[in-house]
Formats: sequence, structure tokens, C-alpha cells
Amino acid sequence: MGQSPSTTVLSSEFNRHQFHDFDFDFDFDLRNPIDHDFTADLPDDCLAGIFSHLTTADRNRCSVVCRRWHRVDSQTRRRLSLNAKAELQDHLPAVFTRFESVTKLGLRCDRRSTSVNDEGLILISLRCVNLTWLKLRGCREITEAGMAAVGENCKALKKLSCASCVFGIKGINAVVSRCQGLEELSVKRLRGAHDGEEVVGSRTTSVTSVCLKEIVNGQSFAPLMIGSKKLRSLKVIGCLGDWDDTLEKIGNLHAALVDVHLEKIQVSDVGLVGLSKCLSLDTLHIVKTAECSNVGLNLVAENCRMLRKLHVDGWRTNRIGDDGLISVAKHCINLQELALIGIYPTSSSLEAIASKCKALERLALCGLNTVGDAEIECVANKCVALKKLCIKGCPISNVGIEALAYGCPNLVKFKVRRCRKVTGMVVEWVREHRESLAFSFDNSDYEALNASQIDHDHAVNDMIAFHRENEEVAAAAAAAEASNGYNGLAMLRATFGFLANRSVVQSALRRWYNNDNVPAQ
Repeated sequence: MGQSPSTTVLSSEFNRHQFHDFDFDFDFDLRNPIDHDFTADLPDDCLAGIFSHLTTADRNRCSVVCRRWHRVDSQTRRRLSLNAKAELQDHLPAVFTRFESVTKLGLRCDRRSTSVNDEGLILISLRCVNLTWLKLRGCREITEAGMAAVGENCKALKKLSCASCVFGIKGINAVVSRCQGLEELSVKRLRGAHDGEEVVGSRTTSVTSVCLKEIVNGQSFAPLMIGSKKLRSLKVIGCLGDWDDTLEKIGNLHAALVDVHLEKIQVSDVGLVGLSKCLSLDTLHIVKTAECSNVGLNLVAENCRMLRKLHVDGWRTNRIGDDGLISVAKHCINLQELALIGIYPTSSSLEAIASKCKALERLALCGLNTVGDAEIECVANKCVALKKLCIKGCPISNVGIEALAYGCPNLVKFKVRRCRKVTGMVVEWVREHRESLAFSFDNSDYEALNASQIDHDHAVNDMIAFHRENEEVAAAAAAAEASNGYNGLAMLRATFGFLANRSVVQSALRRWYNNDNVPAQ
């Protein structure tokens, strides 16, 4: 009500200026908005471009606004993700009659449900001949026959991702051998991959990325890795077998390899020596590979001087330490991201990295028992370009946190987890002295552990007191029986005393059990 005069003045003032400096004139009143659908003047291509910038949920809502929007959305929808339960199979013809231009398709099914079968996948492959991206998750009813249909009909496929499916290497090979333009292959938890099956052929040379996770016979993909001359990214996680020979051959043939992730596999320094021949290596993850040591890391650092991201999880085997890290600091001066987990570096290697890797922006120190306040102060003083820092499970105290708050001028994000000596008091101190720093502190794991230990001690003490009182009651009852013969009153008192003490033990055990088995909120 108070804004009406200002609105009127604004409207009259606005009407006085007819914008004569431009090529058009218009005159309207803000109090009488024009009831007109401006989207009706937009061409279909422009409306489709607007739809392409919306989320899936918003686009689904827009598709039911009017018939035109429904038609434009159906004709231009390129990406589709479906809940691939068995009930979907009867509706597949209608779905792909509406969405006839789909090029990226995801089929997902949870563990407790039955998925679409080969007939559904064959129908999809016939309707979506221009499919370039296919992702299958938990589709346990699909076999090699359905995958063969995909390879036969979808020749333009560039990316294939399969996880928790039951078909084996034969099903993967049916697609890889026929889709000559395949670029990315991701296979995780393939239930049907066992020893003795055929290998994935090497006729497809266009593959640039291979990701294998938790596959029993992962060596079946070795010919594909070795034969793909354009391979740039390789990730092998939790796959059985010895990978040294495969990595050695890959290093001899693929100089363009830039991204390597090795986790929980059998690989030694021999495999790292092969990777050291990839001079363009940009990212390297060595995670929980017990046989890798400083020798292999030294060779990688000496040859792969373009390395920018390095993650090392030593699994507390003490085979990778100061020697390897000093070599990294000496040769990889362009390092921007470093994560050290479960190893035992000292101030010498951390000082070398902080001094020579001037471009270091992201640093993670997790489970390092040898990193204390002195090492953190070195990082704070010399890592000038550092922007993100994460410290977990290290014996640092508030002194190290204060040093980081005073140092690292470009630090914007700082996380501290499970560091026993760091207290909550430092949180407010850091926020007062460095307001722009996003500081995250969480010590709940140890607090819950300590609370559980206290309750455990109380329960043990109650149990000890219970046993002592029982012994005293039993001794008194025996003495009364010896002096007076059978004394029913004494025995009754002993019985009631036992029951009373038993309630104490029950409450103590209940408190102990609840604190040990119920996670802290």
C-alpha cells in the first residue's frame, strides 16, 4: 500500500520516455501487465536450446505444460535414464516412440528387483540405432545375446559402462569387437567373468579409457589395453592376477598415457618401471599396492616430469617413504595435487616438497604417524600456493593448526579429521583470526570412542563390585547355616541380595551394549 504512489510515478515517468532513440516504440502500464505467452514466438530450436539447460526433473515438468512443449521435448531429448525393472519391458515401445532421438541411455535396476531381459535390450537396440552411450547397472536378466544385439545394431556406440551384470567376457567382446568407434569402456563387478573364458579382442584401436573394478579375470582385458594405441586413461581396481607384465607392455607401446589408477592389485616395481616410460603421465594413483616401493616411484618421478597429481596409499607397509617423496620433489616441480596415506614421511621429505613444488595447490595427509606440528609448520611456511588442505589421523595439536592459520596465504579450505590432540577450542580461534578460511573440524570418532571406553570401564567396575558382594553374601549365608543349621530366613536374604545385585549388572551391561553398538548421533 505504501508503494502505490512510487509505482504510479515510476509508471508515468516510464510512459513519458518512449525510447525514441531506438528503432521501436512501446508504451505500457506496469499496473496492467500484458497477458501474452512470449514463448509462442520462439522457434522450436530456440525452445529446445532452453530445455537443454534444464535439469531432468525440470524438463519432465515442462514436457507436460502444453502439447508444443511436449512435442519439442520428445523430439530433442538426447539423454534418458530409466528404472529398468521388469515392468518397464511392456512400455518400451511407447517410451522409444516418444523419445526417438535418444543417444545416451542408462538402465538401472536395484538388487531386489528383476530387470528387463534380452528381449527388452534387443528392442532398445533396434529403436536406438544412433546410441552413442550405454550404461547398465544391476541388469541381471541380460545375457550375451542381448549384448550381441547391441553390438550388431548400435554401431555408433562410443561409451559402454556395465556394473553388477551377469554376462561374462563374451558379452563385452560382442560389443567391443563390432563397435569400432568405442572410446570408453567401464566394467565393474561383472558376475560372469571367470577364468578360462575368452579375452577381449584388440581389433578396436579407438579406445581411450578403460576402467576395471573387482573383476575376477581382469587379465582378459589385457589384449584390449595393449592394442589400443590411443589409450590415455587406465584404472584397475581390485582385479585379481599379476599386472606387472601388462603394465610393462603398455608402457612400451602407449607413450600418450596420462592417467593411471592402480588400487588393491598385484603390482610391483616392475609395473611402475613400465609406467615410467609414459613421459606424458599427468595423474598417478598408487593405492594399497603392497609390493610397490621407493625404487619404482623414483623411476616414475625421474622420467614423468609432467606429473601434476600423485596419490600414494602405502597401506602402512613402509615401502614408500622419504626417498621416493624426495625424488618426486626434485623432478616433479609442476606437482599441483598430492595425497599421502598410510606412509611414514619425515620432515626432510615434506620440507623438500614444500620448498620445490611451488605450484602445489591441494594436499592431503591421512594416517601419517610421523607428521606432527613441526612438519605442519614447515608446510605452513613454504606452501605459498596451497589452496586446499586435508589432515586426518595425524598427531598434530592446536599449535600446528595455528601455524596453518598464520601461514598459507592462499588457503581457502581446510579440513581436520580424527586428530586426537586437536581440540574444539581452536575452531573459534581460527575463525576469528582468518574469517575467509573455510575450516572444517570433526573429532567425533575419537569422542565417541572415549565415551564408549568410559562406559566400558563403569560396567567392568560394576561387575567387579557385583562379584565381591555376591561373595560376601554367600559367605554370610554359609556362616549362618553352619551356626544355626538350616536357616530359611538367611537363605531368603541371600537370594534377594543376589537378585538386587543382578539388576545392577543388567543395567551396566545394557548401557555398555548400547554405547558400543549404537553409533553416536
